Amino acid sequence: MIAPDRLDAIARGREGDPFAVLGPHPLGTGTVIRAFLPGARAVTVVGDDETVLAPAEPSATSAGLFEAFVVGPAPRYRLRVEDAGGTRLIDDPYRFGPLLGDLDAWLFAQGNHLELYRVLGAHPDVVDGVPGTRFAVWAPNARRVSVVGDWNHWDGRIHPMRMRREAGVWEIFLPAVAAGARYKYEIIGASGELLPLRADPFAFRSERRPANASLVTAPSAYAWNDEAWLHGRADKQRRDAPIHIYEVHLGSWKRIPEAGDRFLSYRELAEQLIPYVAELGFTHIELLPVTEHPFDLSWGYQTTGWFAPTSRFGEPDDFRAFVDAAHGAGLGVILDWVPGHFPTDAHALGRFDGTALYEHADVREGFHREWGTYVFNLGRNEVANFLLASALYWLREFHLDGLRVDAVASILYRDYSRTEGEWVPNRYGGRENLEAVAFLRRLNTVLYGEVPGIATFAEESTAWPGVTTPADLGGLGFGYKWNMGWMHDTLRFFERDPLWRGHHLGEISFGLLYAFSENFVLPLSHDEVVHGKRSLLGRMPGRDDEQFANLRLLYGLMWAHPGKKLLFMGGEFAQRAEWRAQASLDWHLTQYAPHQGVRLLVHDLNNLTREYGALHERDTDADGFEWIAYDDARNGVAAFIRWNAAHDAHAVCVFNFSGARHDRYEIGVPQAGGYRELLNTDAAAYGGSDVGNAGWAVAQERPAHGRPFSLPLTLPPRAAIWLAP
Repeated sequence: MIAPDRLDAIARGREGDPFAVLGPHPLGTGTVIRAFLPGARAVTVVGDDETVLAPAEPSATSAGLFEAFVVGPAPRYRLRVEDAGGTRLIDDPYRFGPLLGDLDAWLFAQGNHLELYRVLGAHPDVVDGVPGTRFAVWAPNARRVSVVGDWNHWDGRIHPMRMRREAGVWEIFLPAVAAGARYKYEIIGASGELLPLRADPFAFRSERRPANASLVTAPSAYAWNDEAWLHGRADKQRRDAPIHIYEVHLGSWKRIPEAGDRFLSYRELAEQLIPYVAELGFTHIELLPVTEHPFDLSWGYQTTGWFAPTSRFGEPDDFRAFVDAAHGAGLGVILDWVPGHFPTDAHALGRFDGTALYEHADVREGFHREWGTYVFNLGRNEVANFLLASALYWLREFHLDGLRVDAVASILYRDYSRTEGEWVPNRYGGRENLEAVAFLRRLNTVLYGEVPGIATFAEESTAWPGVTTPADLGGLGFGYKWNMGWMHDTLRFFERDPLWRGHHLGEISFGLLYAFSENFVLPLSHDEVVHGKRSLLGRMPGRDDEQFANLRLLYGLMWAHPGKKLLFMGGEFAQRAEWRAQASLDWHLTQYAPHQGVRLLVHDLNNLTREYGALHERDTDADGFEWIAYDDARNGVAAFIRWNAAHDAHAVCVFNFSGARHDRYEIGVPQAGGYRELLNTDAAAYGGSDVGNAGWAVAQERPAHGRPFSLPLTLPPRAAIWLAP
């Protein structure tokens, strides 16, 4: 018999092993069936054909508890319940056996479950012929976990879960709970405290903010049309491929003012954003995080839904349609993904079961003071598995082509943004986070091995060695790394008055000392146009026309420079204002000629660098680059050569950073004959003054810059010129 105090614990929602009390249990020559149904007036146990098997008697001491005795072994049964709403038939969730398989439990405990999102979370299913949803959540230190939702009036006493101690997972199958149901987990913590309701860490959908309940989600019914793209995408992401990334924040790219300034949906973005980006000649779209997040102005970097596309723009299948449309237009899709930290929102991961579960217990390791966020404990198998499963989920389920891992430096260094005494050294006394290094190596090894053709990108702002070296050779294993040094030096240089730039050419040339040490992406990202930094156009010195000329020169240098390219939205038409995440880009500017000129220039830069192998095939190879001149301080001119992979074609790229025009400026070149002017950023079509070389120059047998031939060129002020034989 069950002790009265356990029956009372069920009624008070304090029983940690509800399956030991509720449901069918052998008793003598028969089976006792117990159910907790608050508000029920009468309960009857019936068979599948609704034949009465036994009436259930209410407990004399614990309100809501009913008990029936059936002769013989436990039958298949249902419960007929009479309450204020009438009479209904329900399947008893406590008659179903364990759900989590032994292999699943073992793999999770080892941190090796590569399809963990199919096991944990909420999954519509049919068990023993009964439709419903199976729920599972990791909370090893909780005293009791319940699923709560509209169907049980958010009463945590009604559906407490079974604890699987071998994995620290709580599970239950709830009949009749279907796709679309709102739910959370009610948890009694390790110290016996009732915690705030938690959203499901593995939820595939969430309510739209400010609400934050998880939503039961049916398996996707989306029919993909991108088989050809997936088959060939590896070639589009190789180091010798042209990669031009358009970085975009979906919530502020464009809004609908006449509809309350609402967001575009994923499907509307597929119709408007994707053709726009493709027409400009970009090869990829990079999305600021669309993982679910509660606060718009976090831009998605305060993630609470690690498996859920944000509901701001639609449902998961709508996001699939967006990615599919991008592939149909020849565009790859990269997602910003944030394993470095997570927010302290009460419904999220922090102290999930009343203990430091996903985060480190020691605040010197587990709390990021600068961002006010928790730090993942990457040395814990289950936490590493959670993140690994999230990364795989986005790549597999949404056919994404890559992940850009945010704030890698904050993951790698234990003292990142911490002062003396605020951090804990590693076991050797150093500042390197050895567990994080192991996690990142494994992450990249698994992602590249499991999902063919993808690419990973690291936003790593220090000189950590081997970020893009394969993990089996001692590196971190990323495909590409953002070149933050190039970005800082280049923008600092361009903010200088052209009168003095000649004395600071080292800010341009210094980056070539390490340009081939990693597989670099040159980023002019969202971080460079916020927090008082001004827009890219606004950072340029001079009058209005000079600012535009300087911006065109910056782009001419960036696209010619070794490395893949990334430009944040609005930069392609010279947005004047600093980026505002709460408003649309200033699309009205595109009607004006200077802004139209910049957009045409970006279009031409993308297409020229894609067309000419010399401008992309050896982006990561020092043999594809030669300086012509980098120290002409008097004239403020620099020039270099880019070679193709076969070393049988080249482009000459010349930059006049000064505000003065130079006539018959001689540039040393490797061969005689005519050179076509591929690009002149001062062309009238781009909004320039149309100073140049009439599209053509002829190399003379006159040595210059250590080469036997030279091109006499007219160099417009604040302009870039590209030429090819």
